[in-house]
Amino acid sequence: MTAPIQNFHQKSINLWQPLQKWLEGLEIQEAQTARRIVKLIPSQCPFARDVRVFGRVIFRIPALCKLNPLYEQLMGLRFRALCFLADTCGEDITPYCW
Repeated sequence: MTAPIQNFHQKSINLWQPLQKWLEGLEIQEAQTARRIVKLIPSQCPFARDVRVFGRVIFRIPALCKLNPLYEQLMGLRFRALCFLADTCGEDITPYCW
């Protein structure tokens, strides 16, 4: 009886897969595009927040970047953009790293 359940879990559909593949396949060919990508995708997760009311922390919103189904692809795209700027364009990328 466990075989059909195991087959069901193995055949689950990843609805994000087409977008993940598209992001992985993007090639960066222009410096301006690379700069935009690096500026749009933050190097650290900006979503961790404390919700305060009258100076007291009511609840915390944890950093959810690892839960984002596109996290790995976005970080890879940002890394490829940085590499393009450094290797191909010869730019100093230290301002983009923090």
